[in-house]
Amino acid sequence: MHEAKIESTDAGRLPKDDGWFILNLDEIGWRSIPGNGTWCIFESPDAPSQTLGIGVHVLAPGEPPCMYHRESEQEGFLVIAGECLAIVEGQERHMRTWDYLHCPPETDHITIGAGDGPCAILMVGTRTPHPTQHYPADPVAAAHGAAVSVPTDHPDEAYAGRPPSEPARSPWPLSGQA
Repeated sequence: MHEAKIESTDAGRLPKDDGWFILNLDEIGWRSIPGNGTWCIFESPDAPSQTLGIGVHVLAPGEPPCMYHRESEQEGFLVIAGECLAIVEGQERHMRTWDYLHCPPETDHITIGAGDGPCAILMVGTRTPHPTQHYPADPVAAAHGAAVSVPTDHPDEAYAGRPPSEPARSPWPLSGQA
């Protein structure tokens, strides 16, 4: 396997193909949506993995990365710094550094930044050729601004009105974390 070509961008360095690479969280390219945190994905935007999605999402207190949902893929969430609230199957659970949330396929879930500062979560999920998702109208997630008001299977409906993501500089290392 070849080493990936690395391109420098205004937001950081990004792999440009499907080869192997080593990049640090403080140099890799990140993206951001106001109110939904800042994240990086460990793959080339030009050659995404067909089997595994993995990255880090940094959330401020009260920020969800997305809408409460379930999907046909397995996902996992490891808190690597700070605290968050997990809402799973309508139940709230507090998570702290090194807590891990395992979501088998078809598990309703969301994480929301909590505590006094930023929360960093290593997120990983399997990928298959024809994934499905559902966004339920859940009152617990809605109380945190993280649920749709009308259930839908369509991401474009779930995220209607959400601003597009923009390139962002790495928030790493997090303030107060070294």
